[in-house]
Amino acid sequence: MSEVPHAAGVNGPSLLRPRQAGVHGKVTNIELFFDLVFVYAVTQLSHTLLRDLSMTGALHVLLLFLAVWWVWIFTGWITNWLDPERLAVRLLLLALMFAGLLLSTALPEAFAEHGLVFAGAYAFMQVGRSLFMVWALRHSPQAARRNFYRITSWLAASGVLWIAGGLSSDETRAACWVAALAIEYFGPAMAFYVPGLGRSSTMEWDVEGGHLAERCSLFVIIALGESVVVTGSSFAESARNADAWFAFIIAFVGCVAMWWIYFDLAVERGSRSIRHSSDPGRTARLGYTYLHLVIVAGIVVSAVGDELSLGHPHATVNGPQAAVLLGGPALYLLGNALFKQTVNHTNLPFSHLAGLGLLLVLCWPATTLSVLALAGATTLVLVLVAVWETLSLRSLRQELYGAEHE
Repeated sequence: MSEVPHAAGVNGPSLLRPRQAGVHGKVTNIELFFDLVFVYAVTQLSHTLLRDLSMTGALHVLLLFLAVWWVWIFTGWITNWLDPERLAVRLLLLALMFAGLLLSTALPEAFAEHGLVFAGAYAFMQVGRSLFMVWALRHSPQAARRNFYRITSWLAASGVLWIAGGLSSDETRAACWVAALAIEYFGPAMAFYVPGLGRSSTMEWDVEGGHLAERCSLFVIIALGESVVVTGSSFAESARNADAWFAFIIAFVGCVAMWWIYFDLAVERGSRSIRHSSDPGRTARLGYTYLHLVIVAGIVVSAVGDELSLGHPHATVNGPQAAVLLGGPALYLLGNALFKQTVNHTNLPFSHLAGLGLLLVLCWPATTLSVLALAGATTLVLVLVAVWETLSLRSLRQELYGAEHE
């Protein structure tokens, strides 16, 4: 994430995206092809959490999710600058795709025998992608190259910890990987400061806002798609009795409500906001790099809740199940609320705060309800938030899309 010039280098054609003022850079087919790996990664994460709902299991999945999101969003930033139609960039994305697939296969056993596979694939993607960017900018001004020297330095430092963790025992592995993630997540916030190389400024980050907004919205679709797959697969294996039908409908309606809350107006408002921002790099860093991970985490956890309601509808909710069934929607509403506040420069949406309050109230009777009943209650909260926001923003919708979309 840094300043990137978009003129062709003096010694050869540039690998960077051509930019035209007022033109939204398109998401290319190779970028969508790359994202297929992360459909699998999200599925692996939700299934791993479902198999172990203990505190340790949840913390492991959280760490792995943060890594998966980070490697994806960093690639999203890189393809915001690089031109995927160039052969070298396509080969880069295909190499990253292969490493991402290897990483995804290792997720369920990342804290067991596949730790080194996961760590090696992750470090290769992070460091290798940044080194490619240094090479791609070899004919660019020194300021642009220095920014990627900084980024590569941060990622190389974290890469050492990823590999060290992969070679270590369980407790040491977790400590190394937490430290590695801390380095990577603090990097953008610290403007990738390196002694002797200085730091970057968000005002210098040359972001094509429309492209990055579309990339992040497509990842939300990926996560929602995993929820649809879980719902369909679980229902297909069920007895198709009345409870299974009810759970199936609840899961589908909940997924639709989640889609509505994000895609009804938030995507377009966010895209317009970053495209017209005086500091798009700052909006991209907070609204899309950090806050979208909370939104996607909410979808992943909610998918686990859907599988619980379809697989064990009559079971009385225990503590871990309540955390999943309530935590997924809560994370999703919180992430959306913070994202909308950031990109729209408004207060937190009251509909979302009310939804979070209702979910908090549900914590009290949660462990006395059946899994299906609690799933139905949380879905009702999501529907209420979606309807409330839709009605409250009718005038804004007309302004954005015109009366014909009412």
